Amino acid sequence: MGEKKLMLGNEAIARGLYEAGVKVSSAYPGTPSTEISEYLVQYKDDVYCEWAPNEKVAAEVAFGASVAGVRSFAAMKMVGFNVAADPMYSAAYAGVGRGMVLTVADDPGLYSSQNEQDTRAVCRAAQIPVLEPSDSQEAKDMTKLAYEISEKYDKPVVIRTTTRLAHSQGLVELLSREEVEDKPYEKNIAKNVMLPANAIRRHVIVEDMMEKLAKDACDMPELNKMEIRDTKVGFITSGIPYLYVREAMPEASTLKLGMVHPLPMDLIREFAEKVDRVIVFEELMPVIEEQVKAAGIECDGKNIFTKLGEYSANMIRTNLLGQELKADPAAGIPNRPPILCPGCPHRSTFWVLKKLKLHVAGDIGCYTLGAVAPLSTIETCLCMGSSISSLHGMGKAKGADYLKNWVCVIGDSTFMHTGVNSLMNMVYNQSTGTVIILDNRITGMTGHQDNPATGKTLMGDTVSAIDFEKFCHGIGIENVFTVNAYDQAAMTETIKREVKEEHLSVIVAKAPCALIPEARTKKKCVALPDKCIHCGACTKPGCPALSRKADGSIAIDPTQCNGCGLCRQLCKFGAIEEVE
Repeated sequence: MGEKKLMLGNEAIARGLYEAGVKVSSAYPGTPSTEISEYLVQYKDDVYCEWAPNEKVAAEVAFGASVAGVRSFAAMKMVGFNVAADPMYSAAYAGVGRGMVLTVADDPGLYSSQNEQDTRAVCRAAQIPVLEPSDSQEAKDMTKLAYEISEKYDKPVVIRTTTRLAHSQGLVELLSREEVEDKPYEKNIAKNVMLPANAIRRHVIVEDMMEKLAKDACDMPELNKMEIRDTKVGFITSGIPYLYVREAMPEASTLKLGMVHPLPMDLIREFAEKVDRVIVFEELMPVIEEQVKAAGIECDGKNIFTKLGEYSANMIRTNLLGQELKADPAAGIPNRPPILCPGCPHRSTFWVLKKLKLHVAGDIGCYTLGAVAPLSTIETCLCMGSSISSLHGMGKAKGADYLKNWVCVIGDSTFMHTGVNSLMNMVYNQSTGTVIILDNRITGMTGHQDNPATGKTLMGDTVSAIDFEKFCHGIGIENVFTVNAYDQAAMTETIKREVKEEHLSVIVAKAPCALIPEARTKKKCVALPDKCIHCGACTKPGCPALSRKADGSIAIDPTQCNGCGLCRQLCKFGAIEEVE
């Protein structure tokens, strides 16, 4: 028996990667998958770890390492898997050298995502096997098992997690690292080059291999476990929902699926014959239910439980057992929506855009909070990099004059992710418009990861940082301006001037995230009550450090203020000053 440690699901996956002998890992940070790489880098003496510019690149890096003969890994959230879909559909045909595994984290309940995509459905279309653990120990164990499956069946394998698993803790037994010998590279054009003539032959192999895996999975008790108890009802379930079944109906029989694609249909038939009633309990899409019904097995599922959001034990108690639950003690607590942090440079930029009454096409990042009150400036948000492409589409639809009332905003990491392609499209197709890169020197929303513009790597190395001005000039944009995001006068003048012009311009609104060390100063803003006229102008951008006293004067919380100076710039009466 090895040492046991309390671990998050993400930390357990990282430990599993280490123990499995993985040598190369590439990822793009995306909640709830981010911490896998952050935990994995502690093993950097044995595992090379990197942040890639996007998930497509991460998947391709993992594929290349696998072909070269070492066990490889990539991590992303489910919407990032869309970006990686291009290489992964073809990687499923090509197969692997040494094992190749991806962790894709779904987000039932939309805690940090723009949709409730179900990775199982994507992998089913792509012919990629999917394992789904239900606790931290299984997360580690299935990670190791995924490499055995990958190598035995010549397939990349996806470990599907959810927010609940990724960010919940459980005891995990720690074992030593397996030293996996590198597999010598063998030139094999028919296998690794997806020309149509090769791909059509590989498709036959893919179908045969998935059929074999489905049959073999019926005899993988370490993955798929039949637990016969009371036979009046039997649940087919997987992942975290399995724990909800065990909590709400501990007497019920269960078929716990650790492999959710391909399904072990013969095992499912055997289970169905042992119970009087089959209920499929799965979050989001009826991926398992539809296949079970298609196999001629009668079952309940989405006729009882919703396709929306995250499941719970209480859902079984209410929807199936008809129990009345006690009132939620948190029901009366006021809603506390997320807001930009005190001193956030994005707030300063958005306040200028609000004053100028400009429409704003937005993108994915913490700055998307510019859509909520009191700023209420961002009016569109689709996916990574979409703000620039959306602005381009608006201009082509309505002409240059229309864009004099619009700008788009995009964060520095998001710009590196897919914004660069969109900006090149604007140059190539002769767009006008004003693009604002919100350069806060970090990947903010997912917890301060570095990116190609920060000059640091996940391994801790200092490297040359992408210079936005030089990059934009390099692709043919003449009008590029870097402005201190906190400088209200300069930002106002620059934006006001550029939106009037019929050319393409880029404004880099530059100031570090208020939470990273380089942004911390000894400066604070303090209110001067004798000069305050209670107009409230300084509070309008919604900085959490500011509040009103009972008499209407302003109070500034010194524990929250970071001295950004936005409130001081907005006060016309000198009632706020900056002090050391």
